[in-house]
Amino acid sequence: MIPNPPPVLPDATFVLVLVLLALAPLAIAGVAIINTGLGRSRSAAQSLLGSLAIVAVTAIVFALVGSAFAGTTGGTSHVFHLAGKPWNWLGAGPIFLTGLRSAPAQSQPQSQLALLFEFLAVALAALIPWGSGADRLRLTAGCAVAAILAAFVFPLLAHWVWAGGWLSQLGFNFSLGSGFLDPAGAATIHVLGGLSALAVVWITGPRKGKFPQGGFATAMPGHNAVYILFGSFVALAGWLAFNLAGAILWLHAPLTALPVTAINTLLSASGALAATFTVTRFRFGKPDASLCANGWLAGLVSSSAAAAVVSPLQALIVGIVAGVLTPLLIEVLELAVAIDDPSGAITVHAAGGLWGLIAAGVFAPQSGQLPGQLLAQLVGIAALLGLILPLLYLLFWLLNRLIPFRVDPDGERIGMDLHELGGGAYPEFVIHRDDSYR
Repeated sequence: MIPNPPPVLPDATFVLVLVLLALAPLAIAGVAIINTGLGRSRSAAQSLLGSLAIVAVTAIVFALVGSAFAGTTGGTSHVFHLAGKPWNWLGAGPIFLTGLRSAPAQSQPQSQLALLFEFLAVALAALIPWGSGADRLRLTAGCAVAAILAAFVFPLLAHWVWAGGWLSQLGFNFSLGSGFLDPAGAATIHVLGGLSALAVVWITGPRKGKFPQGGFATAMPGHNAVYILFGSFVALAGWLAFNLAGAILWLHAPLTALPVTAINTLLSASGALAATFTVTRFRFGKPDASLCANGWLAGLVSSSAAAAVVSPLQALIVGIVAGVLTPLLIEVLELAVAIDDPSGAITVHAAGGLWGLIAAGVFAPQSGQLPGQLLAQLVGIAALLGLILPLLYLLFWLLNRLIPFRVDPDGERIGMDLHELGGGAYPEFVIHRDDSYR
């Protein structure tokens, strides 16, 4: 039993959330288009097909297995007691969505909306490492990674945060604010996806020719800036839907609070874009389109934690910080750590999400939340880095033994489209000449 059961949603609010969730897949589409544009032209078709396949795999696996582990607020769970406190760590619902069809329409309608939210959230989370593995991650491996996330890792984290798990009860058990705040998936979607991307990149290694022996990193720019920038526009609509629906479902925000949440989402993204534009203009003499798009996306990611709990001015500050950090961290990861991340997902989603979680802890008490919120956020971040990241690496390392992640060298040379699909995305054009393979 949880301390404060969620209120029953009025019919009008139920319909509003359902409409918002019908728009949320635009965030998935936006990220898929951005990932495709940031990759090489000879892998464009494989990238978009892989994105679609990953959405399908996560939906099937989460329905069959993952939804049972994620559980619902007030549902049955695995709980152990330590130091006189209950630690709710995993859902114990029915597998295969048993009983969903036969449930009375009047029973817990918000649980049905929460389930739909989680279906979309896990699809977006699984799409993030796919972009980081561009140009060398096999399609079957990308789908297998998605299946692992949907079956266990995402449900575990979603239960901790959204379904009455131990992170959400930090406020009730230890008087840490309102418990861990993550209304739109900064942790459960973006940090999880970014850490998955980091594990995938570590295991898969860099693209051929990215780090020549004894030399600096070779520039491999995205093949289509139009895809990248258009995808940024598409993602905005999906993020607005996610942030508004999450505020209602997980924070129980009144409808009067939604316009400010939407404004904060836009301000966070806009502040991030302005900051990245300025940084790249100063660093390179001209603004960089790809990095500016990544900055915009990092602002949206940060807003996933903060938009519903901060003021407009604070949302702008959150975005500016994210926009300054994005190009600098991408450069550090590539030049200092030799991480080849074509989509920038490790910085945009992992670092951007972590910053958003911290910002929510810093600013939320000023917006009426209880004291101790920052410490609750830091406990959640420690769980992400200390528990979820090692778990991801272990699972992916074992998976790589069964289904090798990296394509063979010949496949990488001719391109993922030809190697895995038998045809390219742009058959009318000669799309590449790669001197690094000579």
